[in-house]
Amino acid sequence: MSTVTAPGRPSRLSHVVADSVTMLRRNLLHMVRYPGLSVFVILGPVVVLLLFVFVLGGTLGAGLPGVDPAGGREAYLAYVMPGILVLTVASAASGAAITIAMDMTEGITARFRSMAISRAAVVAGHVVGTTVQAVIAVTLVLVVGLLVGFRPTAGVGEWLALAGLLVLVSYGVNWLGVAMGMQARSVETASNLPLVLTLLPMLGSGFVPTGSMPTALRWFAENQPFTPVIETVRGLLLGTPLGWEPVIAVGWCVGFVVVGYVWSTALYERRSVRGA
Repeated sequence: MSTVTAPGRPSRLSHVVADSVTMLRRNLLHMVRYPGLSVFVILGPVVVLLLFVFVLGGTLGAGLPGVDPAGGREAYLAYVMPGILVLTVASAASGAAITIAMDMTEGITARFRSMAISRAAVVAGHVVGTTVQAVIAVTLVLVVGLLVGFRPTAGVGEWLALAGLLVLVSYGVNWLGVAMGMQARSVETASNLPLVLTLLPMLGSGFVPTGSMPTALRWFAENQPFTPVIETVRGLLLGTPLGWEPVIAVGWCVGFVVVGYVWSTALYERRSVRGA
């Protein structure tokens, strides 16, 4: 027998969507009122980009295959930009972990549990809010990259595909970040757990070719989640061969979303039952 929603009573789905929008608005206002964390998430990758390009770029670029040492910095800027973009997205998960941990430890989430608010919406608000931060950070990194000499060859279709991929990656890693923040028992611990997501892009093909790594590290770099994402970003921006990398990248992103959603909602339900 099908269930019919009573006239004038919102469906469960519309209730979740409305609550999610409310929680998103709350998290966006939190970004404005407490800008310190947002500044770190948004400006931190720009500092990393400038450091690698202007301090290390000349030497690292000269070591790239087929590169004239005289043009090492420009070549390295083109090589490292995809890795910096993915690092920007991954590092935003720390912001998601910290903000949800603050809510958990300060009692805000406990207050939400006593209200008629969808539990999924409380978590989703943090995820989408941090995804917005990541999009702003990625945009700023791209603008700075263009100003210092990055010249992508992407067309309109590639730019749209790139935007979709980076939003999907951000959405996935932020679900993981929220779950890590809920798993932590303090804000300090929550700030440390997502560091693994920040380190993984640096241990892939984003900063140096995997062929230059020792055998064991090379195997890890070529098979970890962020390398296919980086290679897909590189292919979209610079026209390098894509192969199966986009399919593998999207598969990893979907896995992030599923694992993060199941993990975070399970933790929320457990704490709701325990009242902790």
